[in-house]
Amino acid sequence: MRLSKFLAHSGVCSRRDAEKLIKENKVIINNNVCNDFSYQVTESDKVFVNNILVESQKEIELYALNKPKGYITSKKDELNRNTVYDLLPHDKKHLISIGRLDYNTEGLLLFTNNGDYARHYELPKNKISRTYRVKVYGNIQKIDIKKIKQGIRIDGITHNVKEIFLTKKLKTNSWYTIKLIEGKNREIRKIFESFDLAVNRIIRTHYGDYSIDSMKLGEFKRLVAKKI
Repeated sequence: MRLSKFLAHSGVCSRRDAEKLIKENKVIINNNVCNDFSYQVTESDKVFVNNILVESQKEIELYALNKPKGYITSKKDELNRNTVYDLLPHDKKHLISIGRLDYNTEGLLLFTNNGDYARHYELPKNKISRTYRVKVYGNIQKIDIKKIKQGIRIDGITHNVKEIFLTKKLKTNSWYTIKLIEGKNREIRKIFESFDLAVNRIIRTHYGDYSIDSMKLGEFKRLVAKKI
């Protein structure tokens, strides 16, 4: 198996990040630094990354976290903010997050031990939807909802929304359900802000076929990984 693929399958990181590790001479095979991207790993090879032995993973593991706001989706943070890995059990801190949620966004965040599995769910070409509940101050006009569904262009970037509809109207706030195919940076906030609406809360409820269901905030549990 090609080295970068081996590292991704073993849950070290994504295949793209694996190539970065190889380039930075952080991969050692049989006591020798390996920077050969095409190296074929065999069963007898001893592979180390940052001096830690990498063991081949045969079973794909998948987990869900109902992320609270106030946590960054990263293993480390330069500003010393809380990270989602602070919420994971000690023996699961090696897992790879599938995509990200913003610091103040809540809801479903998936983790896996397989970099290629994570990459499959992240790639826009696979058209895997993400569903969110969004609370905004104010209300969107029906004509503007139609514009959003047709594809709205903001700062030179087109945002394609698969679904958007009003789910609950309060005195000064409204709840919307919005379904996206991609996860562009601050996409939901930008869409609503383009109509002068302030977003108060964002909760991701679904990622593909997976959902938070009745998970409590901060709860972490294992799921059945579906074949891809």
